[in-house]
Amino acid sequence: MIALLGIVGLVLPPSALAVPEPPPNPSDAQIQQGREDARQAAGEVGELANRLAEADNRLVGLQAQVERKMEEANKARVDLQRAEGERARALAEAGAARGEANAARDRIERQRQRLDQFAASSYRQGSTLGSATAYIGSKNPRELLERASLLDAISDSQLDVMDDLQRARIEKVNKDSTARAALQRAEAKKQAADRARAAADAAQRTAIQARADQAAQARQLEEQRASVQAELEAARSRITGLRAQRAEYEEWQEAKQQAEAEAEAAAAAAASQQSSSSADPAPAASSSAVETVVQRALSQVGMPYAWGGGNSSGPTRGIRDGGVADSYGDYAKIGFDCSGLMIYAFAGVGISLDHYSGYQAQAGTRVPLSQKQRGDMLFWDDGGAIHHVALYLGNGKMVEAPYSGSQVRVTSVRYGGITPYAVRLL
Repeated sequence: MIALLGIVGLVLPPSALAVPEPPPNPSDAQIQQGREDARQAAGEVGELANRLAEADNRLVGLQAQVERKMEEANKARVDLQRAEGERARALAEAGAARGEANAARDRIERQRQRLDQFAASSYRQGSTLGSATAYIGSKNPRELLERASLLDAISDSQLDVMDDLQRARIEKVNKDSTARAALQRAEAKKQAADRARAAADAAQRTAIQARADQAAQARQLEEQRASVQAELEAARSRITGLRAQRAEYEEWQEAKQQAEAEAEAAAAAAASQQSSSSADPAPAASSSAVETVVQRALSQVGMPYAWGGGNSSGPTRGIRDGGVADSYGDYAKIGFDCSGLMIYAFAGVGISLDHYSGYQAQAGTRVPLSQKQRGDMLFWDDGGAIHHVALYLGNGKMVEAPYSGSQVRVTSVRYGGITPYAVRLL
């Protein structure tokens, strides 16, 4: 019975353990009945503990799904920025081609004016170039030869003008064709940008809906948790020996607090000493670049989580998601999300990363998880889609920006849902 009371004490929170007055001295029959009640309660406690574990697993799974949707929205935003940049370049090319076509049009106009001038000059001479009337009125053979020579010169100039005009027209046609092609490319880029924008909006709406669904399911799970807790309270009330139960619980709580304090002290000491000594296959502490990345990430420990926050210069204001992140006020906070923290850490050594953990997972060399080193990135996925990233510190520790309502922290590596590889950039 004492072992059973200890189990119940571990499940219940301290606030639920109010010590009652000592029970009366029971008879042998009452003691036997108490033992039967205790065995029955032990079965109930085991069943309820399993239900609580299942509820926790469901919450973790929902959180992973939501993070995946939010990262899909980040990916769509990056794709949108790329498409709009390509469209802008195509429009610039179209504008340049249009300017060259306009210049060719001006040259055509100048050649046409020259041709008109030749025609007018011919008219003023009272003859039409190339006709017999141009020779009438010559007083002697010498004058006739001079007039013929002059008309030949004018004809040659006219032909030159006609050639120039034809070349200018061909040049304009080519420039117009170039401009049209550039405009067609610009239109294609615009359509690509519009599709990317639609994808971003759709991914955002999906993420918002996923957040709302997750919140609703979380509330249902919390209600179930409360119901289970009430059943545990009822089971506890049927078990005698509450004084021994309370003593074992307080002893466990004291040991737990001491263990947590020792773990926090060890993590702080490891961070302050900048030590990467661990059980990893190969040490990476000798690399100054790795230490620069690690120290930049550790310098942000305690910074608020802000979805969409963080760039190469440091923490930035978060952005709205229309759902759970907004409920935590991420859009009004200055901080990092998981991929934003990686952007800031690696910017210290001149490495530029996209603000999307899926692309970051493709940014370097993949190594087996068992060969991870200090400064490698670790990833978590759900159904093959990356939804979270953290920086490995060595000795089983990592630094991460975990989720809305939290802060950048140093913690032990979580192996549930982790990818079988790490990504190495240095």
